[in-house]
Amino acid sequence: MLDPRGIYEIDEQAVAELLGAPGERGTGPVLVHVLHGFIDAGGVGEVVREHLLERSEPRRLVTFDVDQLLDYRSKRASMTFESSRWTAYDEPTLAIDHLRDAEGTGYLLLHGPEPDLQWERFVAAVQDVVRQLGVSLVATVHGVPMAVPHTRPSTLTVHATRGELVGSHPSWFGKAEVPASAAALLEYRLGQAGHDAVGYAVHVPHYAAQTAYPPAALHALRMLQGATGLELASEDLEPAAREAAEEVARQVGESDELRALVRGLEQQYDAFARSLGATSLLADDAPLPTADELGAEFERFLAQRSDD
Repeated sequence: MLDPRGIYEIDEQAVAELLGAPGERGTGPVLVHVLHGFIDAGGVGEVVREHLLERSEPRRLVTFDVDQLLDYRSKRASMTFESSRWTAYDEPTLAIDHLRDAEGTGYLLLHGPEPDLQWERFVAAVQDVVRQLGVSLVATVHGVPMAVPHTRPSTLTVHATRGELVGSHPSWFGKAEVPASAAALLEYRLGQAGHDAVGYAVHVPHYAAQTAYPPAALHALRMLQGATGLELASEDLEPAAREAAEEVARQVGESDELRALVRGLEQQYDAFARSLGATSLLADDAPLPTADELGAEFERFLAQRSDD
C-alpha cells in the first residue's frame, strides 16, 4: 500500500487553534462521517449532513486528494454552461471539517463522496488523522430500505466495534453477506486497531426510500446525540419529519393496495416486536404481500410522487 500521507493534507494552524496540542489517545473530539455514494435510503445521511453543516460555521482541517480517489467517469460532477462558455464547476470535495454543536462543543465531520479507489489507503489515512487529532469516538449514520411501516416507531440496526457501544438495541438480522463500503471498512479497521466506532442504520419504509425521509433522519440524529453527548439541535428537524409523515400517510390513504400493504407490514412489525428473540425482521407467522405485490406497489407509489 502507498503511504497514506500522500492523499491528504492537514491545516496544522487550524488544528492548533481549534484543538490545541493532542492529548492522550481517545480524549479528543468525536468524528462523525457521512460519505455519499453507497446505500442511503431516505437520504438519512444526506439530511443529517446538511443539518449539521447548516447549523455551524465549518472550518476545514483535512482535505483529501480526490483526484487519486475518485473515478470521474462513474461519478461525474456537474458543470454550468451559459450561452457560449463554462461558468462553474461543482468540484467534488472529500474533507474533514471542524464544527460546533448548539452548546459550543467542537466535533469533526468527514463528508464527501465515497472513494472509488484505494480504499485501504483512504482508511489508513483516516486512521492516521484519528490518531493525530486524538479522536475519542467515530460515528456514522445512514438509511437502509426495510419492510417496515411508517405507522410504527422507527427502528434501526446498530453496529459497533464493541458490544458495549451497541447496548440493548435488538438485532434485526442474522448473518448476511452484503456489498462492502468504505464506511464499513473504516469501522472494521478501527475495530481491529482497538478504537471505538459505532454506526446507526435507520430502517426506512421501502415505499419511502427513494426520496428524503426526515422522520428517519431525525431518529438517526437523536441516536448520534445519545452516543456522542453532542447537542445537535434535533428539534429543528421535527417540523420536516411531521410534514413528511403526513405526506406519506396521505399517499397511502389514497390507495387501497398500499393500505393493504401497510397493514401487512404492521402485522409483521408487531409480530417481531412481540418476539425480539428472532434473528430477522421477517416473522414467519405474519401474513405478508408477495414480492411481486411489494414491487408493484412500490413502483406505483414512486410514480405517484413523481407526478406530484
